[in-house]
Amino acid sequence: MSNQKIQIFDTTLRDGEQVPGCKLNTKEKVEVAKRLEALGVDVIEAGFPISSPGDFESVAAIASVVRDAVVCGLSRAVEKDIITAAESLQKAVRPRIHTGIGTSESHIRFKLNSTPEKIVERAVSAVALAKRYVEDVEFYAEDAGRTDNEFLAFICEKAVQAGATVLNIPDTTGYCLPEEYGAKIKFLKENVKGVHNVTLSTHCHNDLGMATANSISGVINGATQIECTINGIGERAGNTALEEVVMVLKQHPLLNKTTGVDSRQLNAISKYVSETMRVPVQPNKAIVGANAFAHSSGIHQDGVIKKRETYEIIDPKEVGVDHSSIVLTARSGRAALAYRMKNIGYELTRDELDIVYKSFLDTADAKKEVLDDDLHEIAANRLKVAV
Repeated sequence: MSNQKIQIFDTTLRDGEQVPGCKLNTKEKVEVAKRLEALGVDVIEAGFPISSPGDFESVAAIASVVRDAVVCGLSRAVEKDIITAAESLQKAVRPRIHTGIGTSESHIRFKLNSTPEKIVERAVSAVALAKRYVEDVEFYAEDAGRTDNEFLAFICEKAVQAGATVLNIPDTTGYCLPEEYGAKIKFLKENVKGVHNVTLSTHCHNDLGMATANSISGVINGATQIECTINGIGERAGNTALEEVVMVLKQHPLLNKTTGVDSRQLNAISKYVSETMRVPVQPNKAIVGANAFAHSSGIHQDGVIKKRETYEIIDPKEVGVDHSSIVLTARSGRAALAYRMKNIGYELTRDELDIVYKSFLDTADAKKEVLDDDLHEIAANRLKVAV
């Protein structure tokens, strides 16, 4: 059986840009969009056109240069929002309007000061209006994670009847547990008439650190699109990380899922987005962190040197990293030291290694990390080798 294609919807330029302090100009957004298209994402959410003239300009500029990916503009369930989004997408080869409204009791009562009946009416009107401008309309049920499943299924069915081609089920507050979120997707798959004719999408936030797990649970239970960002960038604790879900699906063939993303570009685009948005990537970040393929423990180093797969489930080259790193610290053993010494030109006998190792430990105790220059100095002093 062939693998099912999971659509990757990237919202780095919309949800990701909502991080305080990482505002991009139009030129920067266009460059990010080009790199996302080259990466192989299926949908680029280019922005929220009604939010500012600058965002409108950026969405329009991206729509005019992207040719393979769908270009999406966000709107609320407000007539002016939808019309503005449509105008910004006029030059797009494959335009999509993303419109929706809050559906949880909290959003309906306190944010929107409305009733469930009026919310359904607004949702249907918004989708129908968007459908007048583009064929591809995505409906989002904001705070779906905390929305009653029966009501969520009802409003989703009405959105499909009004012309929605994609149903977005956001865990807006990052509250759901993976089992809970997966069950919600499964419930919609089984109870929304016409759902098999549309795309069911996940959109998970990371407030409790479960965005990736929830997205994968959603896919296992029937979702065929994942909404995510490079480096998991996004408001508050961030969004589902694109690089994580792509590699989870790639590393677990029994899921029978695949994406169109070229994983070998992940490291490069991660660095570019981090530098351009001025948001550092934490060193222990999965897949793209500086330490993702670095080893400093002697036990781990020995295992990786003997066979990489002992402690690495991903070949670094698969995500665009040249090689694993053996980082020399006071926790490193003789095997790691011999390995690094060989890499810089020293084939040590067992006796020579014993001599060098004693000096190495002294240096390691004095420094956080022992570098190649330190090793050359140790060799020169202890083995009488000229530097």
